[in-house]
Amino acid sequence: MSLNPPVFLKEREETNSKLMELQQSQTSIVVEDPLQDLCLASQEVLQKAQQSGRSKCLKCGGSRMFYCYTCYIPVENVPIEQIPLVKLPLKIDIIKHPNETDGKSTAVHAKLLAPEFVNIYTYPCIPEYEEKDHEVVLVFPGPKSVSIKDISFNLQKRIQNNVSVKNDDPDKPSVKRKKTEEQDLSDSKGKEATLKKIIFIDSTWNQTNKIFTDERLQGLLQVELKTRRTCFWRHQKGKPDTFLSTIEAIYYFLVDYHTDVLKEKYKGQYDNLLFFYSFMYQLIKNAKCSGDNETGKITH
Repeated sequence: MSLNPPVFLKEREETNSKLMELQQSQTSIVVEDPLQDLCLASQEVLQKAQQSGRSKCLKCGGSRMFYCYTCYIPVENVPIEQIPLVKLPLKIDIIKHPNETDGKSTAVHAKLLAPEFVNIYTYPCIPEYEEKDHEVVLVFPGPKSVSIKDISFNLQKRIQNNVSVKNDDPDKPSVKRKKTEEQDLSDSKGKEATLKKIIFIDSTWNQTNKIFTDERLQGLLQVELKTRRTCFWRHQKGKPDTFLSTIEAIYYFLVDYHTDVLKEKYKGQYDNLLFFYSFMYQLIKNAKCSGDNETGKITH
């Protein structure tokens, strides 16, 4: 009796082994380049600018690469008409920490690519949101944070709670108070909660507490992106990979909002928000691979 396994078993083992290698290779590709399937405008203008080097900001005269991070405009060798404009379904406020390095912030990308929809404020300058807490959310992780799909439900509860508080006036006659309350509650039920603005904090994670605990933001509904993973090249050690860079958080929020709240099929409408980010990611990835190949190291 032969101790060697049948030929068909060997062939099946070899086939399974090849399939496993292919799956691992595909997984590796996804991990290495998570931005490869984006629907982006041509980045040729950035390639040319990268080759020619730093250029002048037409507003402040500063020497910059690609764009001016203080004036929020492209530099001289990046024609503004070749930069995509992104239309957003919501307004965005970004609260920037005063110690955040302008040149390292990805928040600028949002202002460059969707200037009509994005405003950047430097803390302690924060707009007043108290009267609009039923149409504004703060994107920030925490125990009280809700998912994007639960935003409408929670904002609707705020409308009803605001009406109840408004009518809880001890000086108003009980009969009049009751009629007013019934009318307002009836109106609130017919009033659909509509999200109009999202707020992001632009800061290192170690510095966010100062802004997050500001009383002007405390009453807002918090939303957390729990399923997304960062590929930011400056990700802070010791922090989970669900802690995203500012432009990643903006992009992923809008994609999830489009599918989970608007209930529409996503077709890449906001992909160009990562126009600069994806280009820089690829530059850094290529530079790293080139350096590792020279030294014989393996890139993980």
